[in-house]
Amino acid sequence: MKAKKRVVVVGAGIIGASIAWHLAKAGADVTVLEAAQAGGVATAASFAWLNASWGNPEPYFHLRQRSLREWTRLAGEVPGLPLAWTGGLCLDMADAEREAYRKLHAAWGYDIRPIGRDEAARLEPNVRDLPEEALFAAEEGMAEPVAAARALLADAERHGARLVIDDPVVAFARSGDRLTGAVTASATWDADEIVLAAGIATGRLAALVGVEFVLDTPPGLIVHSRPHARILNGIVLAPGLHMRQTAGGRVIAGADFGGGDPGADEGATAGALFETLKAALKGGEALQLDFHTVGRRPTPKDGFPAVGRAVNGLYLAVTHSGMTLAPALGLFAAEEIVRDRRDPLLAPYAPSRFAGSA
Repeated sequence: MKAKKRVVVVGAGIIGASIAWHLAKAGADVTVLEAAQAGGVATAASFAWLNASWGNPEPYFHLRQRSLREWTRLAGEVPGLPLAWTGGLCLDMADAEREAYRKLHAAWGYDIRPIGRDEAARLEPNVRDLPEEALFAAEEGMAEPVAAARALLADAERHGARLVIDDPVVAFARSGDRLTGAVTASATWDADEIVLAAGIATGRLAALVGVEFVLDTPPGLIVHSRPHARILNGIVLAPGLHMRQTAGGRVIAGADFGGGDPGADEGATAGALFETLKAALKGGEALQLDFHTVGRRPTPKDGFPAVGRAVNGLYLAVTHSGMTLAPALGLFAAEEIVRDRRDPLLAPYAPSRFAGSA
């Protein structure tokens, strides 16, 4: 009998969790190493809008749309995966920009259509200052980021994966030109392949084996209300304020979906943003600020994912749009690692496109 392929996944955010789950389902012997807690760091600060829109070139659009379908598949296989397909309401485009945007995405096969103020009000009756025309993308939705990552990790464990938390990787073992394991304070974890899905730590960890991989890590501030009765039904992209309500009732918002610039005084920035949120909603005066997060988004230099082998035994998986892309990247990474099949949708996103990364 052929031995199971031993894979160490470094990082337990949504990308690492998805890769670990798909690898375990594919029959690999999987160990997940996380420096902090299950759910990762950037994942916990995500707005968690699932979409295939917003400034995509066509190849990237098709990758994102495929991943929306993979989210639906995962929801049927992973117990307790917290998803809601609510649609997305776009209110923050001028007329000419909005129509060009709609035509382009509709031509690519996106379920996006113009709607008037009355229909927008039926969708989101508590949003003030609705424009005469808006766009509605029916296939968009939201996930609860940490809960989704933990659901994937828990189900991966049920399929035989091991999760090791609070144990950061400090070095890698190698034999000749091949990596053979990851070293933490507690042990050396032998591997046939190591997956770096460590978010903003990816560059630092890759440098340990001589791989230069530079990431942008722009900050994004998002405010979170205390739990409140239902006031929003889906994703709402208003001018200077992107907002949604979580399954637990918290209204969360950023200056955009990636979170805004926290400025020199992030507490003051958060307070001002929360006041804008309250003013944007009918009944919003009852909302109470609970906390804010400032996430660092791991973004490869050209803004697009880096997924694939960087050196012998090291597979990179890093992207700024982890929540949307996690299911597809998990599926494709597992196929490549276990069966040596690279999906054509990954063709533009090999790490080797960056100088010094291979």
